[in-house]
Amino acid sequence: MPINALILTLLTWFIAAPVYGDTTYEKVKVADPYIELHTGPADGYPIFHVTERGEWIEILSRRTEWFKVRTTDGKEGWVNRSQLEQTLTPTGEQAAFKDVALSDFSTRRWEFGLLGGDFDGATVITLYGGYSFTANISGELSLSQVLGSFSDSLLVNANLLGQPFPRWRISPFFTLGTGMIQTNPHATLVQAEDRTDFAGHVGVGFRTYITRRFVFRAEYKNYVVFSSDDENEEPDEWKAGFSVFF
Repeated sequence: MPINALILTLLTWFIAAPVYGDTTYEKVKVADPYIELHTGPADGYPIFHVTERGEWIEILSRRTEWFKVRTTDGKEGWVNRSQLEQTLTPTGEQAAFKDVALSDFSTRRWEFGLLGGDFDGATVITLYGGYSFTANISGELSLSQVLGSFSDSLLVNANLLGQPFPRWRISPFFTLGTGMIQTNPHATLVQAEDRTDFAGHVGVGFRTYITRRFVFRAEYKNYVVFSSDDENEEPDEWKAGFSVFF
């Protein structure tokens, strides 16, 4: 699959996040005449079920302003936050759910982003995903397309990321990783062969929490490409972009 198509596909895919609220309610009671369940987390998804006043629903997960719920008869669907805040908790109080904040950024588990920049003089576009093992250590996988004047490259990386100050709004980090780079030369008078090499890298960067689930990220990496002809290369990479966390 071409990387442009892959980027578009993955950008439309989101992972449901945990429910955030002043209290995590396993069940709430419908207080309005009814609540509408959508097939997906947006107004554009059709309504497939209506839960009436007095019935209980179980909250399963959250995706931005939409909550996935389950009715007593086992139907699962998505309800907007504005409707869900009209329900009642088991103690009879009105349910309330706070907005995503900086504290949620420091306790995130998943992160996905799109970065762009310069790879040794060529344009690079990177799509990445990461999982936080602890507040300070996370693992990441990335796929990069490098578009140069004389050749194009596809770079796949796996790396560990260390974040010494996860609670800072502007949080520095360092990375260490390895991967593979496939280089495809453009057609020239002298036909060069495609090449696949191992690569390692070290890097530094920072994340800045913006608002809700959005983060700005910038980083620098220095690579060592272990060429098959024993002439190792050391390209530099500068990138910046945006990511979302869950």
